[in-house]
Amino acid sequence: MWKHANGYLFEKGESTLFAFSRQTGDIQLADVKSEDILGFLNGTPVSTITWRLKYWTLCRFFEHWFSRGAMPELALPTPRPFVRQTFVPYVFTKLELRSLLEATAQNQKLIIRIDGATLRTIILFLYGTGASVGESTRVLQSDVDLQKGFIRIRSPHSHRSRYIPIGQDLVDVLRQYVAWRSQIRGPSQHLFVTKKGRQVCAEKIAKNFKRLRTIAGIHRRDGSRYQPRVSDLRFTFAVHRITKWIEDGVDLNRMLPALAAYMGQVGLGSTERYLSMTPERFRKDLDKLSPMRGRGQWSNDPELMRFLTSL
Repeated sequence: MWKHANGYLFEKGESTLFAFSRQTGDIQLADVKSEDILGFLNGTPVSTITWRLKYWTLCRFFEHWFSRGAMPELALPTPRPFVRQTFVPYVFTKLELRSLLEATAQNQKLIIRIDGATLRTIILFLYGTGASVGESTRVLQSDVDLQKGFIRIRSPHSHRSRYIPIGQDLVDVLRQYVAWRSQIRGPSQHLFVTKKGRQVCAEKIAKNFKRLRTIAGIHRRDGSRYQPRVSDLRFTFAVHRITKWIEDGVDLNRMLPALAAYMGQVGLGSTERYLSMTPERFRKDLDKLSPMRGRGQWSNDPELMRFLTSL
């Protein structure tokens, strides 16, 4: 309740706490044992990352109530050691993006609970803004200013919420979608909705995207067991932008900090990761650059804002 009252969605944490509550039943905090926690964490096979996320959610929860005298100190089980991930996101080609968009129009019956027009617009929105899938589901109709060409991106982390310019192509796509969207009657004020007019969720988007990817014949050829995901459109946005900047001879020391802010990233760690995913033919140029030197008020730079608007 505190998280919600302060603007945090806390969806995954809330889900973890409810699941733990269902397993233990209606007992007092003081009656929770270390064995209960371990049984919950090991009850379903999950990745180390998911296991650790659940562990630290429970850990902080019990620390909160212990510090307030509501329960004795709880001896938590030893957390699993952190495992560095070697997963590499997939970067779609422009031809593959076109194939995905064509699939939304040609295979309406295979799209579950979401109109093809909505799914197509979501794909273009993610590729045109670099927003995450979760952020796209929280966009309200009132967040879109097509006259000025700006859109408000809402994040569960208040410091990542932002008001960004969008390019004319995306403005035209959203204008057409908003006109079509006005015909849907439902309780939700969100921009992207289901066929029944309710807020679309990230899980439905991911499931439908998986179907589209299969129809379009898009799959990894690098031996990875992870197939391309809808969330990879965010990485594709960043890599395509950086690649174009390099081809145009743009100063990346100046642009990368702006790209990080545009995508709602606090630091430049993820942006440096995008650099490593750009085509190998640019490696010599990238080795000369250090995005950590980026400084300045990027949003107050008219030339830079015009450049971002043209993305």
